[in-house]
Amino acid sequence: MSKKSVSRIVLCTNEYPPEIYGGAGVHVDYLSRALSKLIQVDVRCFGDQEAASDGLSVRGYRPWTALESHGRPEHRSAFNALTTNMAMIRDDLEADVVHCHTWYTYLAGLIARELWEVPLVVTAHSLEPLRPWKREQLGGAYQVSSWVERQAIETADRVIAVSNETARDIEKVYPGASGKIEVIYNGIDANEYRPVLSREIPDRFGIDDSRPYVLFVGRITRQKGIIHFVDAIRHIDPEAQIVLVAGAPDTPEIAREMQEHIAAAQNAHDAIFWIQEMLSVEEKVGLYSHASVFCCPSVYEPFGIINLEAMACEAPVVSSSVGGIPEVVVDGETGILVDPDLIPDTFTPRDPEQYARKLAQSINTVLRDPERARSYGTEGRRRAVEHFSWDHIAAETVRLYNRL
Repeated sequence: MSKKSVSRIVLCTNEYPPEIYGGAGVHVDYLSRALSKLIQVDVRCFGDQEAASDGLSVRGYRPWTALESHGRPEHRSAFNALTTNMAMIRDDLEADVVHCHTWYTYLAGLIARELWEVPLVVTAHSLEPLRPWKREQLGGAYQVSSWVERQAIETADRVIAVSNETARDIEKVYPGASGKIEVIYNGIDANEYRPVLSREIPDRFGIDDSRPYVLFVGRITRQKGIIHFVDAIRHIDPEAQIVLVAGAPDTPEIAREMQEHIAAAQNAHDAIFWIQEMLSVEEKVGLYSHASVFCCPSVYEPFGIINLEAMACEAPVVSSSVGGIPEVVVDGETGILVDPDLIPDTFTPRDPEQYARKLAQSINTVLRDPERARSYGTEGRRRAVEHFSWDHIAAETVRLYNRL
C-alpha cells in the first residue's frame, strides 16, 4: 500500500505578520503562503493574530501571565518563549507534520512529536552556539536556548538547513543530526521585490536625488556587523549619502555603541540618514530600487535573505563572504564579496579597521563604475528570479514532508 501524502501541517513560529523583525520571520511569512497553495497550513505563532483563508489559518499565543513579569529581566524572553510553546500545543494537533522554526518554538515541536505522534521537521535559520553575542542579550537563558536547540535538532525527523554552509555547521555542532539534514534555500517574492521607478520613498526620507546613496537594512545586532559598516563610512566617497535602516537593538550596550559610532561618522560625513523605525515592504523596495550600492557587513549569516531582497530590486551588492552568503551573491557577477578575516572560532575580524576599509574600498569601486553597478543589478535580479522563487521552495518542502 502506498504511503498517504501529507495534506495538513502545523507550522510553529515566534514571528508572523505583523510581528516580524528578522529574516526568519520573513521566511515563514512567505513560505506559509506558498505552502497553502499545495496543502493546508495551520500557523501557530507568538502574539494575538487570528486569521483564516483558503489553505491557511493563523492563531497567536501568549505566555503564561504567572511567569510573564517575574524573574530576572534577561531571563524573561526565555521563560516567555517556553510557556508560549506550552500554550501552542495545548490545542489538538490535527496534522500530518509539525514544522518548527528557530529555537523559540522547538519545545512545542518536541512535545507535539511525543503527545500527538507526528513527525517533527525543524528549520535551522541559525545556530545558538554560533551566536555568542546572544549571551549579552539573554544572560543565563542563553544556555537554555542552546539546550532546547540541541534537543530539537538531534531529535527531529528532518532538519532543514537554509544553505549548504549551514548544513555543514549543523553537522559540526550537532553530530546527532547527521544523516537527516536537507538543504532548502530561503526565497524571494520577485513580484513584490522588484525595481520601481518612483522616487517617492527616498524623497519622503529627504534623500537627495542628485547624489548616490549606499544602503544598509538590518537590526542593530553583533551578527549583522553594522558597527563595521558605520566605521567604513569615513572611507566612503564623500559625495555618496549613507542610508541606515537600522533599529531594534539587541541590548542597551550595542544601542549605546551604535550612537557613539554614528556620532564619530557624522564628523567625517555630511549626509547620514538613520531610519530607526521598521519599514514596510513597499518602503524597503523603494529604497533598494534607487540605492547605488547595498551593503551587508554581517559577521554571521546562514543565508542572508536581505541580499536577496536587494538583488531582486536590482541593487548592486557589497557583502561580507561569511556563511551562506556566497551561495546567494556571486562575486564579480551580482556584487562584490569582502572577506572579514575573522579570528578562528570567533566572529571578530582580525583587524576591524582593515575590514571597514575593505568594505569602503569595494563600495567605492561600485560607486565609481556605473556600468559595473548596472550589470551587478541586472544579474542580481535574474539570479533571484531564476533560483529563489517561493513556489519552488514550497514544492521542495512538501516533497520533504512526503518522504517522512
